[in-house]
Amino acid sequence: MKFPQTNPPHKPTNPLGAASPAAPIPGLLPALKAKQLSFYYGSQKALEDVSLDIYHGQVTAIIGPSGCGKSTFIKALNRIGELEGKVRVEGAVEFFGQNIYSHRINLNRLRRQIGMVFQKPNPFPMSIYDNVAYGVRIGGRYSRTELDAIVESALSSAALWNEVKDNLHKSALGLSGGQQQRLCIARALAVKPQVLLMDEPASALDPISTMKIEELIHTLSQELTIAIVTHNMQQASRVSHYTAFFSTDEGRIGQMIEFGPTAEIFTAPTHPRTQDYVEGRFG
Repeated sequence: MKFPQTNPPHKPTNPLGAASPAAPIPGLLPALKAKQLSFYYGSQKALEDVSLDIYHGQVTAIIGPSGCGKSTFIKALNRIGELEGKVRVEGAVEFFGQNIYSHRINLNRLRRQIGMVFQKPNPFPMSIYDNVAYGVRIGGRYSRTELDAIVESALSSAALWNEVKDNLHKSALGLSGGQQQRLCIARALAVKPQVLLMDEPASALDPISTMKIEELIHTLSQELTIAIVTHNMQQASRVSHYTAFFSTDEGRIGQMIEFGPTAEIFTAPTHPRTQDYVEGRFG
């Protein structure tokens, strides 16, 4: 299903075809801004000098071959990568102007404002209701009536309410894979994030469930800023307004090679490596 695209401003071209920081898009406010971001797992570099704006109210797709740092980048945007072991970060990531790597940042609050949905659905071994209410309960005290309303709203926003409303107190593990992924999206939405990060959210799903996830991204993009990692070029072209291509280049790992409006990245990229990738010559 092809979703209508906005008409973004024209992307500045790079006549030399060399990788360079993406130029700001006039008229759009960055919700997240990576500045010369390098990321290390121990001594192993996974990202190198990435500068990229994730624009407020837009869907940004992150594409590129396996091992190029796409997932590392998206996990760096709400510091969830730190849960995977000893890491080191150079540069900065700003969330509406505030560096999230500042020692003053409250990580729990940050991850509520910048939600995350992973490649494999990861519902908690509890009821559907309790899955959605989990983060809300951690964040404050709510009456049962208030929780009921929050759960219904989040499940409705994730296009799941009508399918589960009569089974809210049954185990979430009994849902299909596609339903579990939408439940995880509802769980993220329940705490009212401003940004939703999605790491290959449909890669483990069947085509019908994938279509539902894509339709949901389109609907949610009217209220949220979304960044999605995907290997599926057709999916990136269907759901995103902007696309960033990551790759390895000249022996350097985890680089952003090119960024721009999705239509231009897929039809008129300025870097030959981007063109090779979107045309299927490697990856």
